[in-house]
Amino acid sequence: MIASAETSHRRLTVLGSTGSIGVNTLDVIAQLGGRDAFEIAALTGNANVELLARQAKATGARMAVTADDAHYSSLKDALSGSGVEAASGRSGLDEAGAMESDWVMAAIVGTAGLAPTLAAARRGADIALANKECLVTAGELFVQAVAGGGGRLVPVDSEHSAIFQVLEESQRHAVERIILTASGGPFRTWPRERMADVTAEIARAHPNWSMGLKISIASASMFNKALEMIEAKHLFGVRADQIEVIVHPQSIIHSMVGYSDGSVLAQMGAPDMRTAIGYALAFPRRPSLNVERLDFAKIARLDFEAPDEERFPALRLARLALMRGGMQSAVLNAAEETACNAFVDGRIGFLEMAEITERTMDALSALPPASTMDEVFAADAEARRIAASLIPTA
Repeated sequence: MIASAETSHRRLTVLGSTGSIGVNTLDVIAQLGGRDAFEIAALTGNANVELLARQAKATGARMAVTADDAHYSSLKDALSGSGVEAASGRSGLDEAGAMESDWVMAAIVGTAGLAPTLAAARRGADIALANKECLVTAGELFVQAVAGGGGRLVPVDSEHSAIFQVLEESQRHAVERIILTASGGPFRTWPRERMADVTAEIARAHPNWSMGLKISIASASMFNKALEMIEAKHLFGVRADQIEVIVHPQSIIHSMVGYSDGSVLAQMGAPDMRTAIGYALAFPRRPSLNVERLDFAKIARLDFEAPDEERFPALRLARLALMRGGMQSAVLNAAEETACNAFVDGRIGFLEMAEITERTMDALSALPPASTMDEVFAADAEARRIAASLIPTA
């Protein structure tokens, strides 16, 4: 069981410390005692080595890792004289995941976060999971790794954290449905023909949450919600037909659980990732955090609407992946990442991301379930190859 944040000198690792989740994680750590309460084993980032070095020196981290080998020299120079060890590349990330620590924030975006998070799970660390790909691409294998290591898995996505908080362990037999809420993103009311002209800069402007580019675009296309549907199946042991999505523009109710007696339990809060991060860090106690409190009179109303799967086909593709099984979820994820990168580069349009993803899923629909991580990585690579072949080169 995860110890309380009040336990002195817990050792922590933050995989992806320079991203939005990582920055908020370090803010929560500072609020809950900082260096007086925690030791930082490792921090990892990508190209923002200046921020990574500042974080490492401020927290007294033992090691800082840039995922890009090209930035190793810059990181090493920035850490000179600090006593913080510098490392880089895939081997550096794997080392960070394998370093001794009690609790690991898994916040590296994409499949790059899979190997170090698995390393942490296998050695028995408690995993605060903000990386969707661990469960989407290798759900059963990852859950087995956590169980085999003896650690706990606590979700950090606001939706899954909400479900985790209101899913009563003694009432699992009575769970009828998991209801994931979605803000609807910046294009909730846009007609499909207008969405065809969306650029990456427009798509990154989320109405409620402050997130990185990739996550913001996934939110705008609702691919993030598609991945969350797949995650929910593995996290909570429910069937695909028990997972629902409802659009809730205010992002106040973060998700709900419906029970067999007709009750629906919801977790509510201001749209601030620090609440879910703090819950994961302090679990099973609730910490005292400096975050916004809800003013219900000011909110005045909460709206809900059914998602439009014609304008947002990602939800349909998630159900298709869950229905087909095998490695369809891994294929969906790899194809969407490839298509999203092409969209950011201006090589395809916003709506083409789903089209390319579906064509790739159809091409690899016969893949059986993975029994090893090598099979997962092979499926991921093949899906990326096929998706890339469907993208114009110029």
